Amino acid sequence: MQGKRVVLRDVTCEDLDRLYEYTYLAEDREHRNWNGPYIPIPERTREVFRKDHQHYLDAVAADAVRICLGIEIDGELRGTVTRYWVDENTKWLEIGIVLYDSRNWSGGYGTEAFQMWIDYLFAEMDDIVRLGIATWSGNERMMRLAARCGMIEEGRMRKARIVRGDYYDAIKMGILREEWEAKTSQSKQKSM
Repeated sequence: MQGKRVVLRDVTCEDLDRLYEYTYLAEDREHRNWNGPYIPIPERTREVFRKDHQHYLDAVAADAVRICLGIEIDGELRGTVTRYWVDENTKWLEIGIVLYDSRNWSGGYGTEAFQMWIDYLFAEMDDIVRLGIATWSGNERMMRLAARCGMIEEGRMRKARIVRGDYYDAIKMGILREEWEAKTSQSKQKSM
């Protein structure tokens, strides 16, 4: 999917090696301070990392709705958008985004990629009722990004996360299909 400044594309075998490097070897691992820093990232070998992320490639091979797409900026993989079921019975997905290279933060790339991901999931999964995120109150960038994409804060569990020794609130934000449809309809009318 081609946006104005980003491309969302399938993740390849070679991309798994790049994602491993971003996660474990890159000098710039600032993303680890913001993307769920309350969940320890276990050390893995490259081979184990590839096995753990094989399901990204399996969805491509099966031509299924994607679990993950790579975010390409200026021809290079710079991040990912992902999804997982919270409750398949109620058609509730949680989604996420990581821009691994902090030089790409605050430039609008994440907002564009995240909005494209939301649009893709609602368009491709007709029965999805809601999309949400889970984050922590110290990740103000993520909360602003989600709000720009139409999500609202739906839940705040006070002092539920510990990050670098301090307590933070756990935050849930979401958007319902009908809210997305109304927002999409308004955007189309403005562009006419």
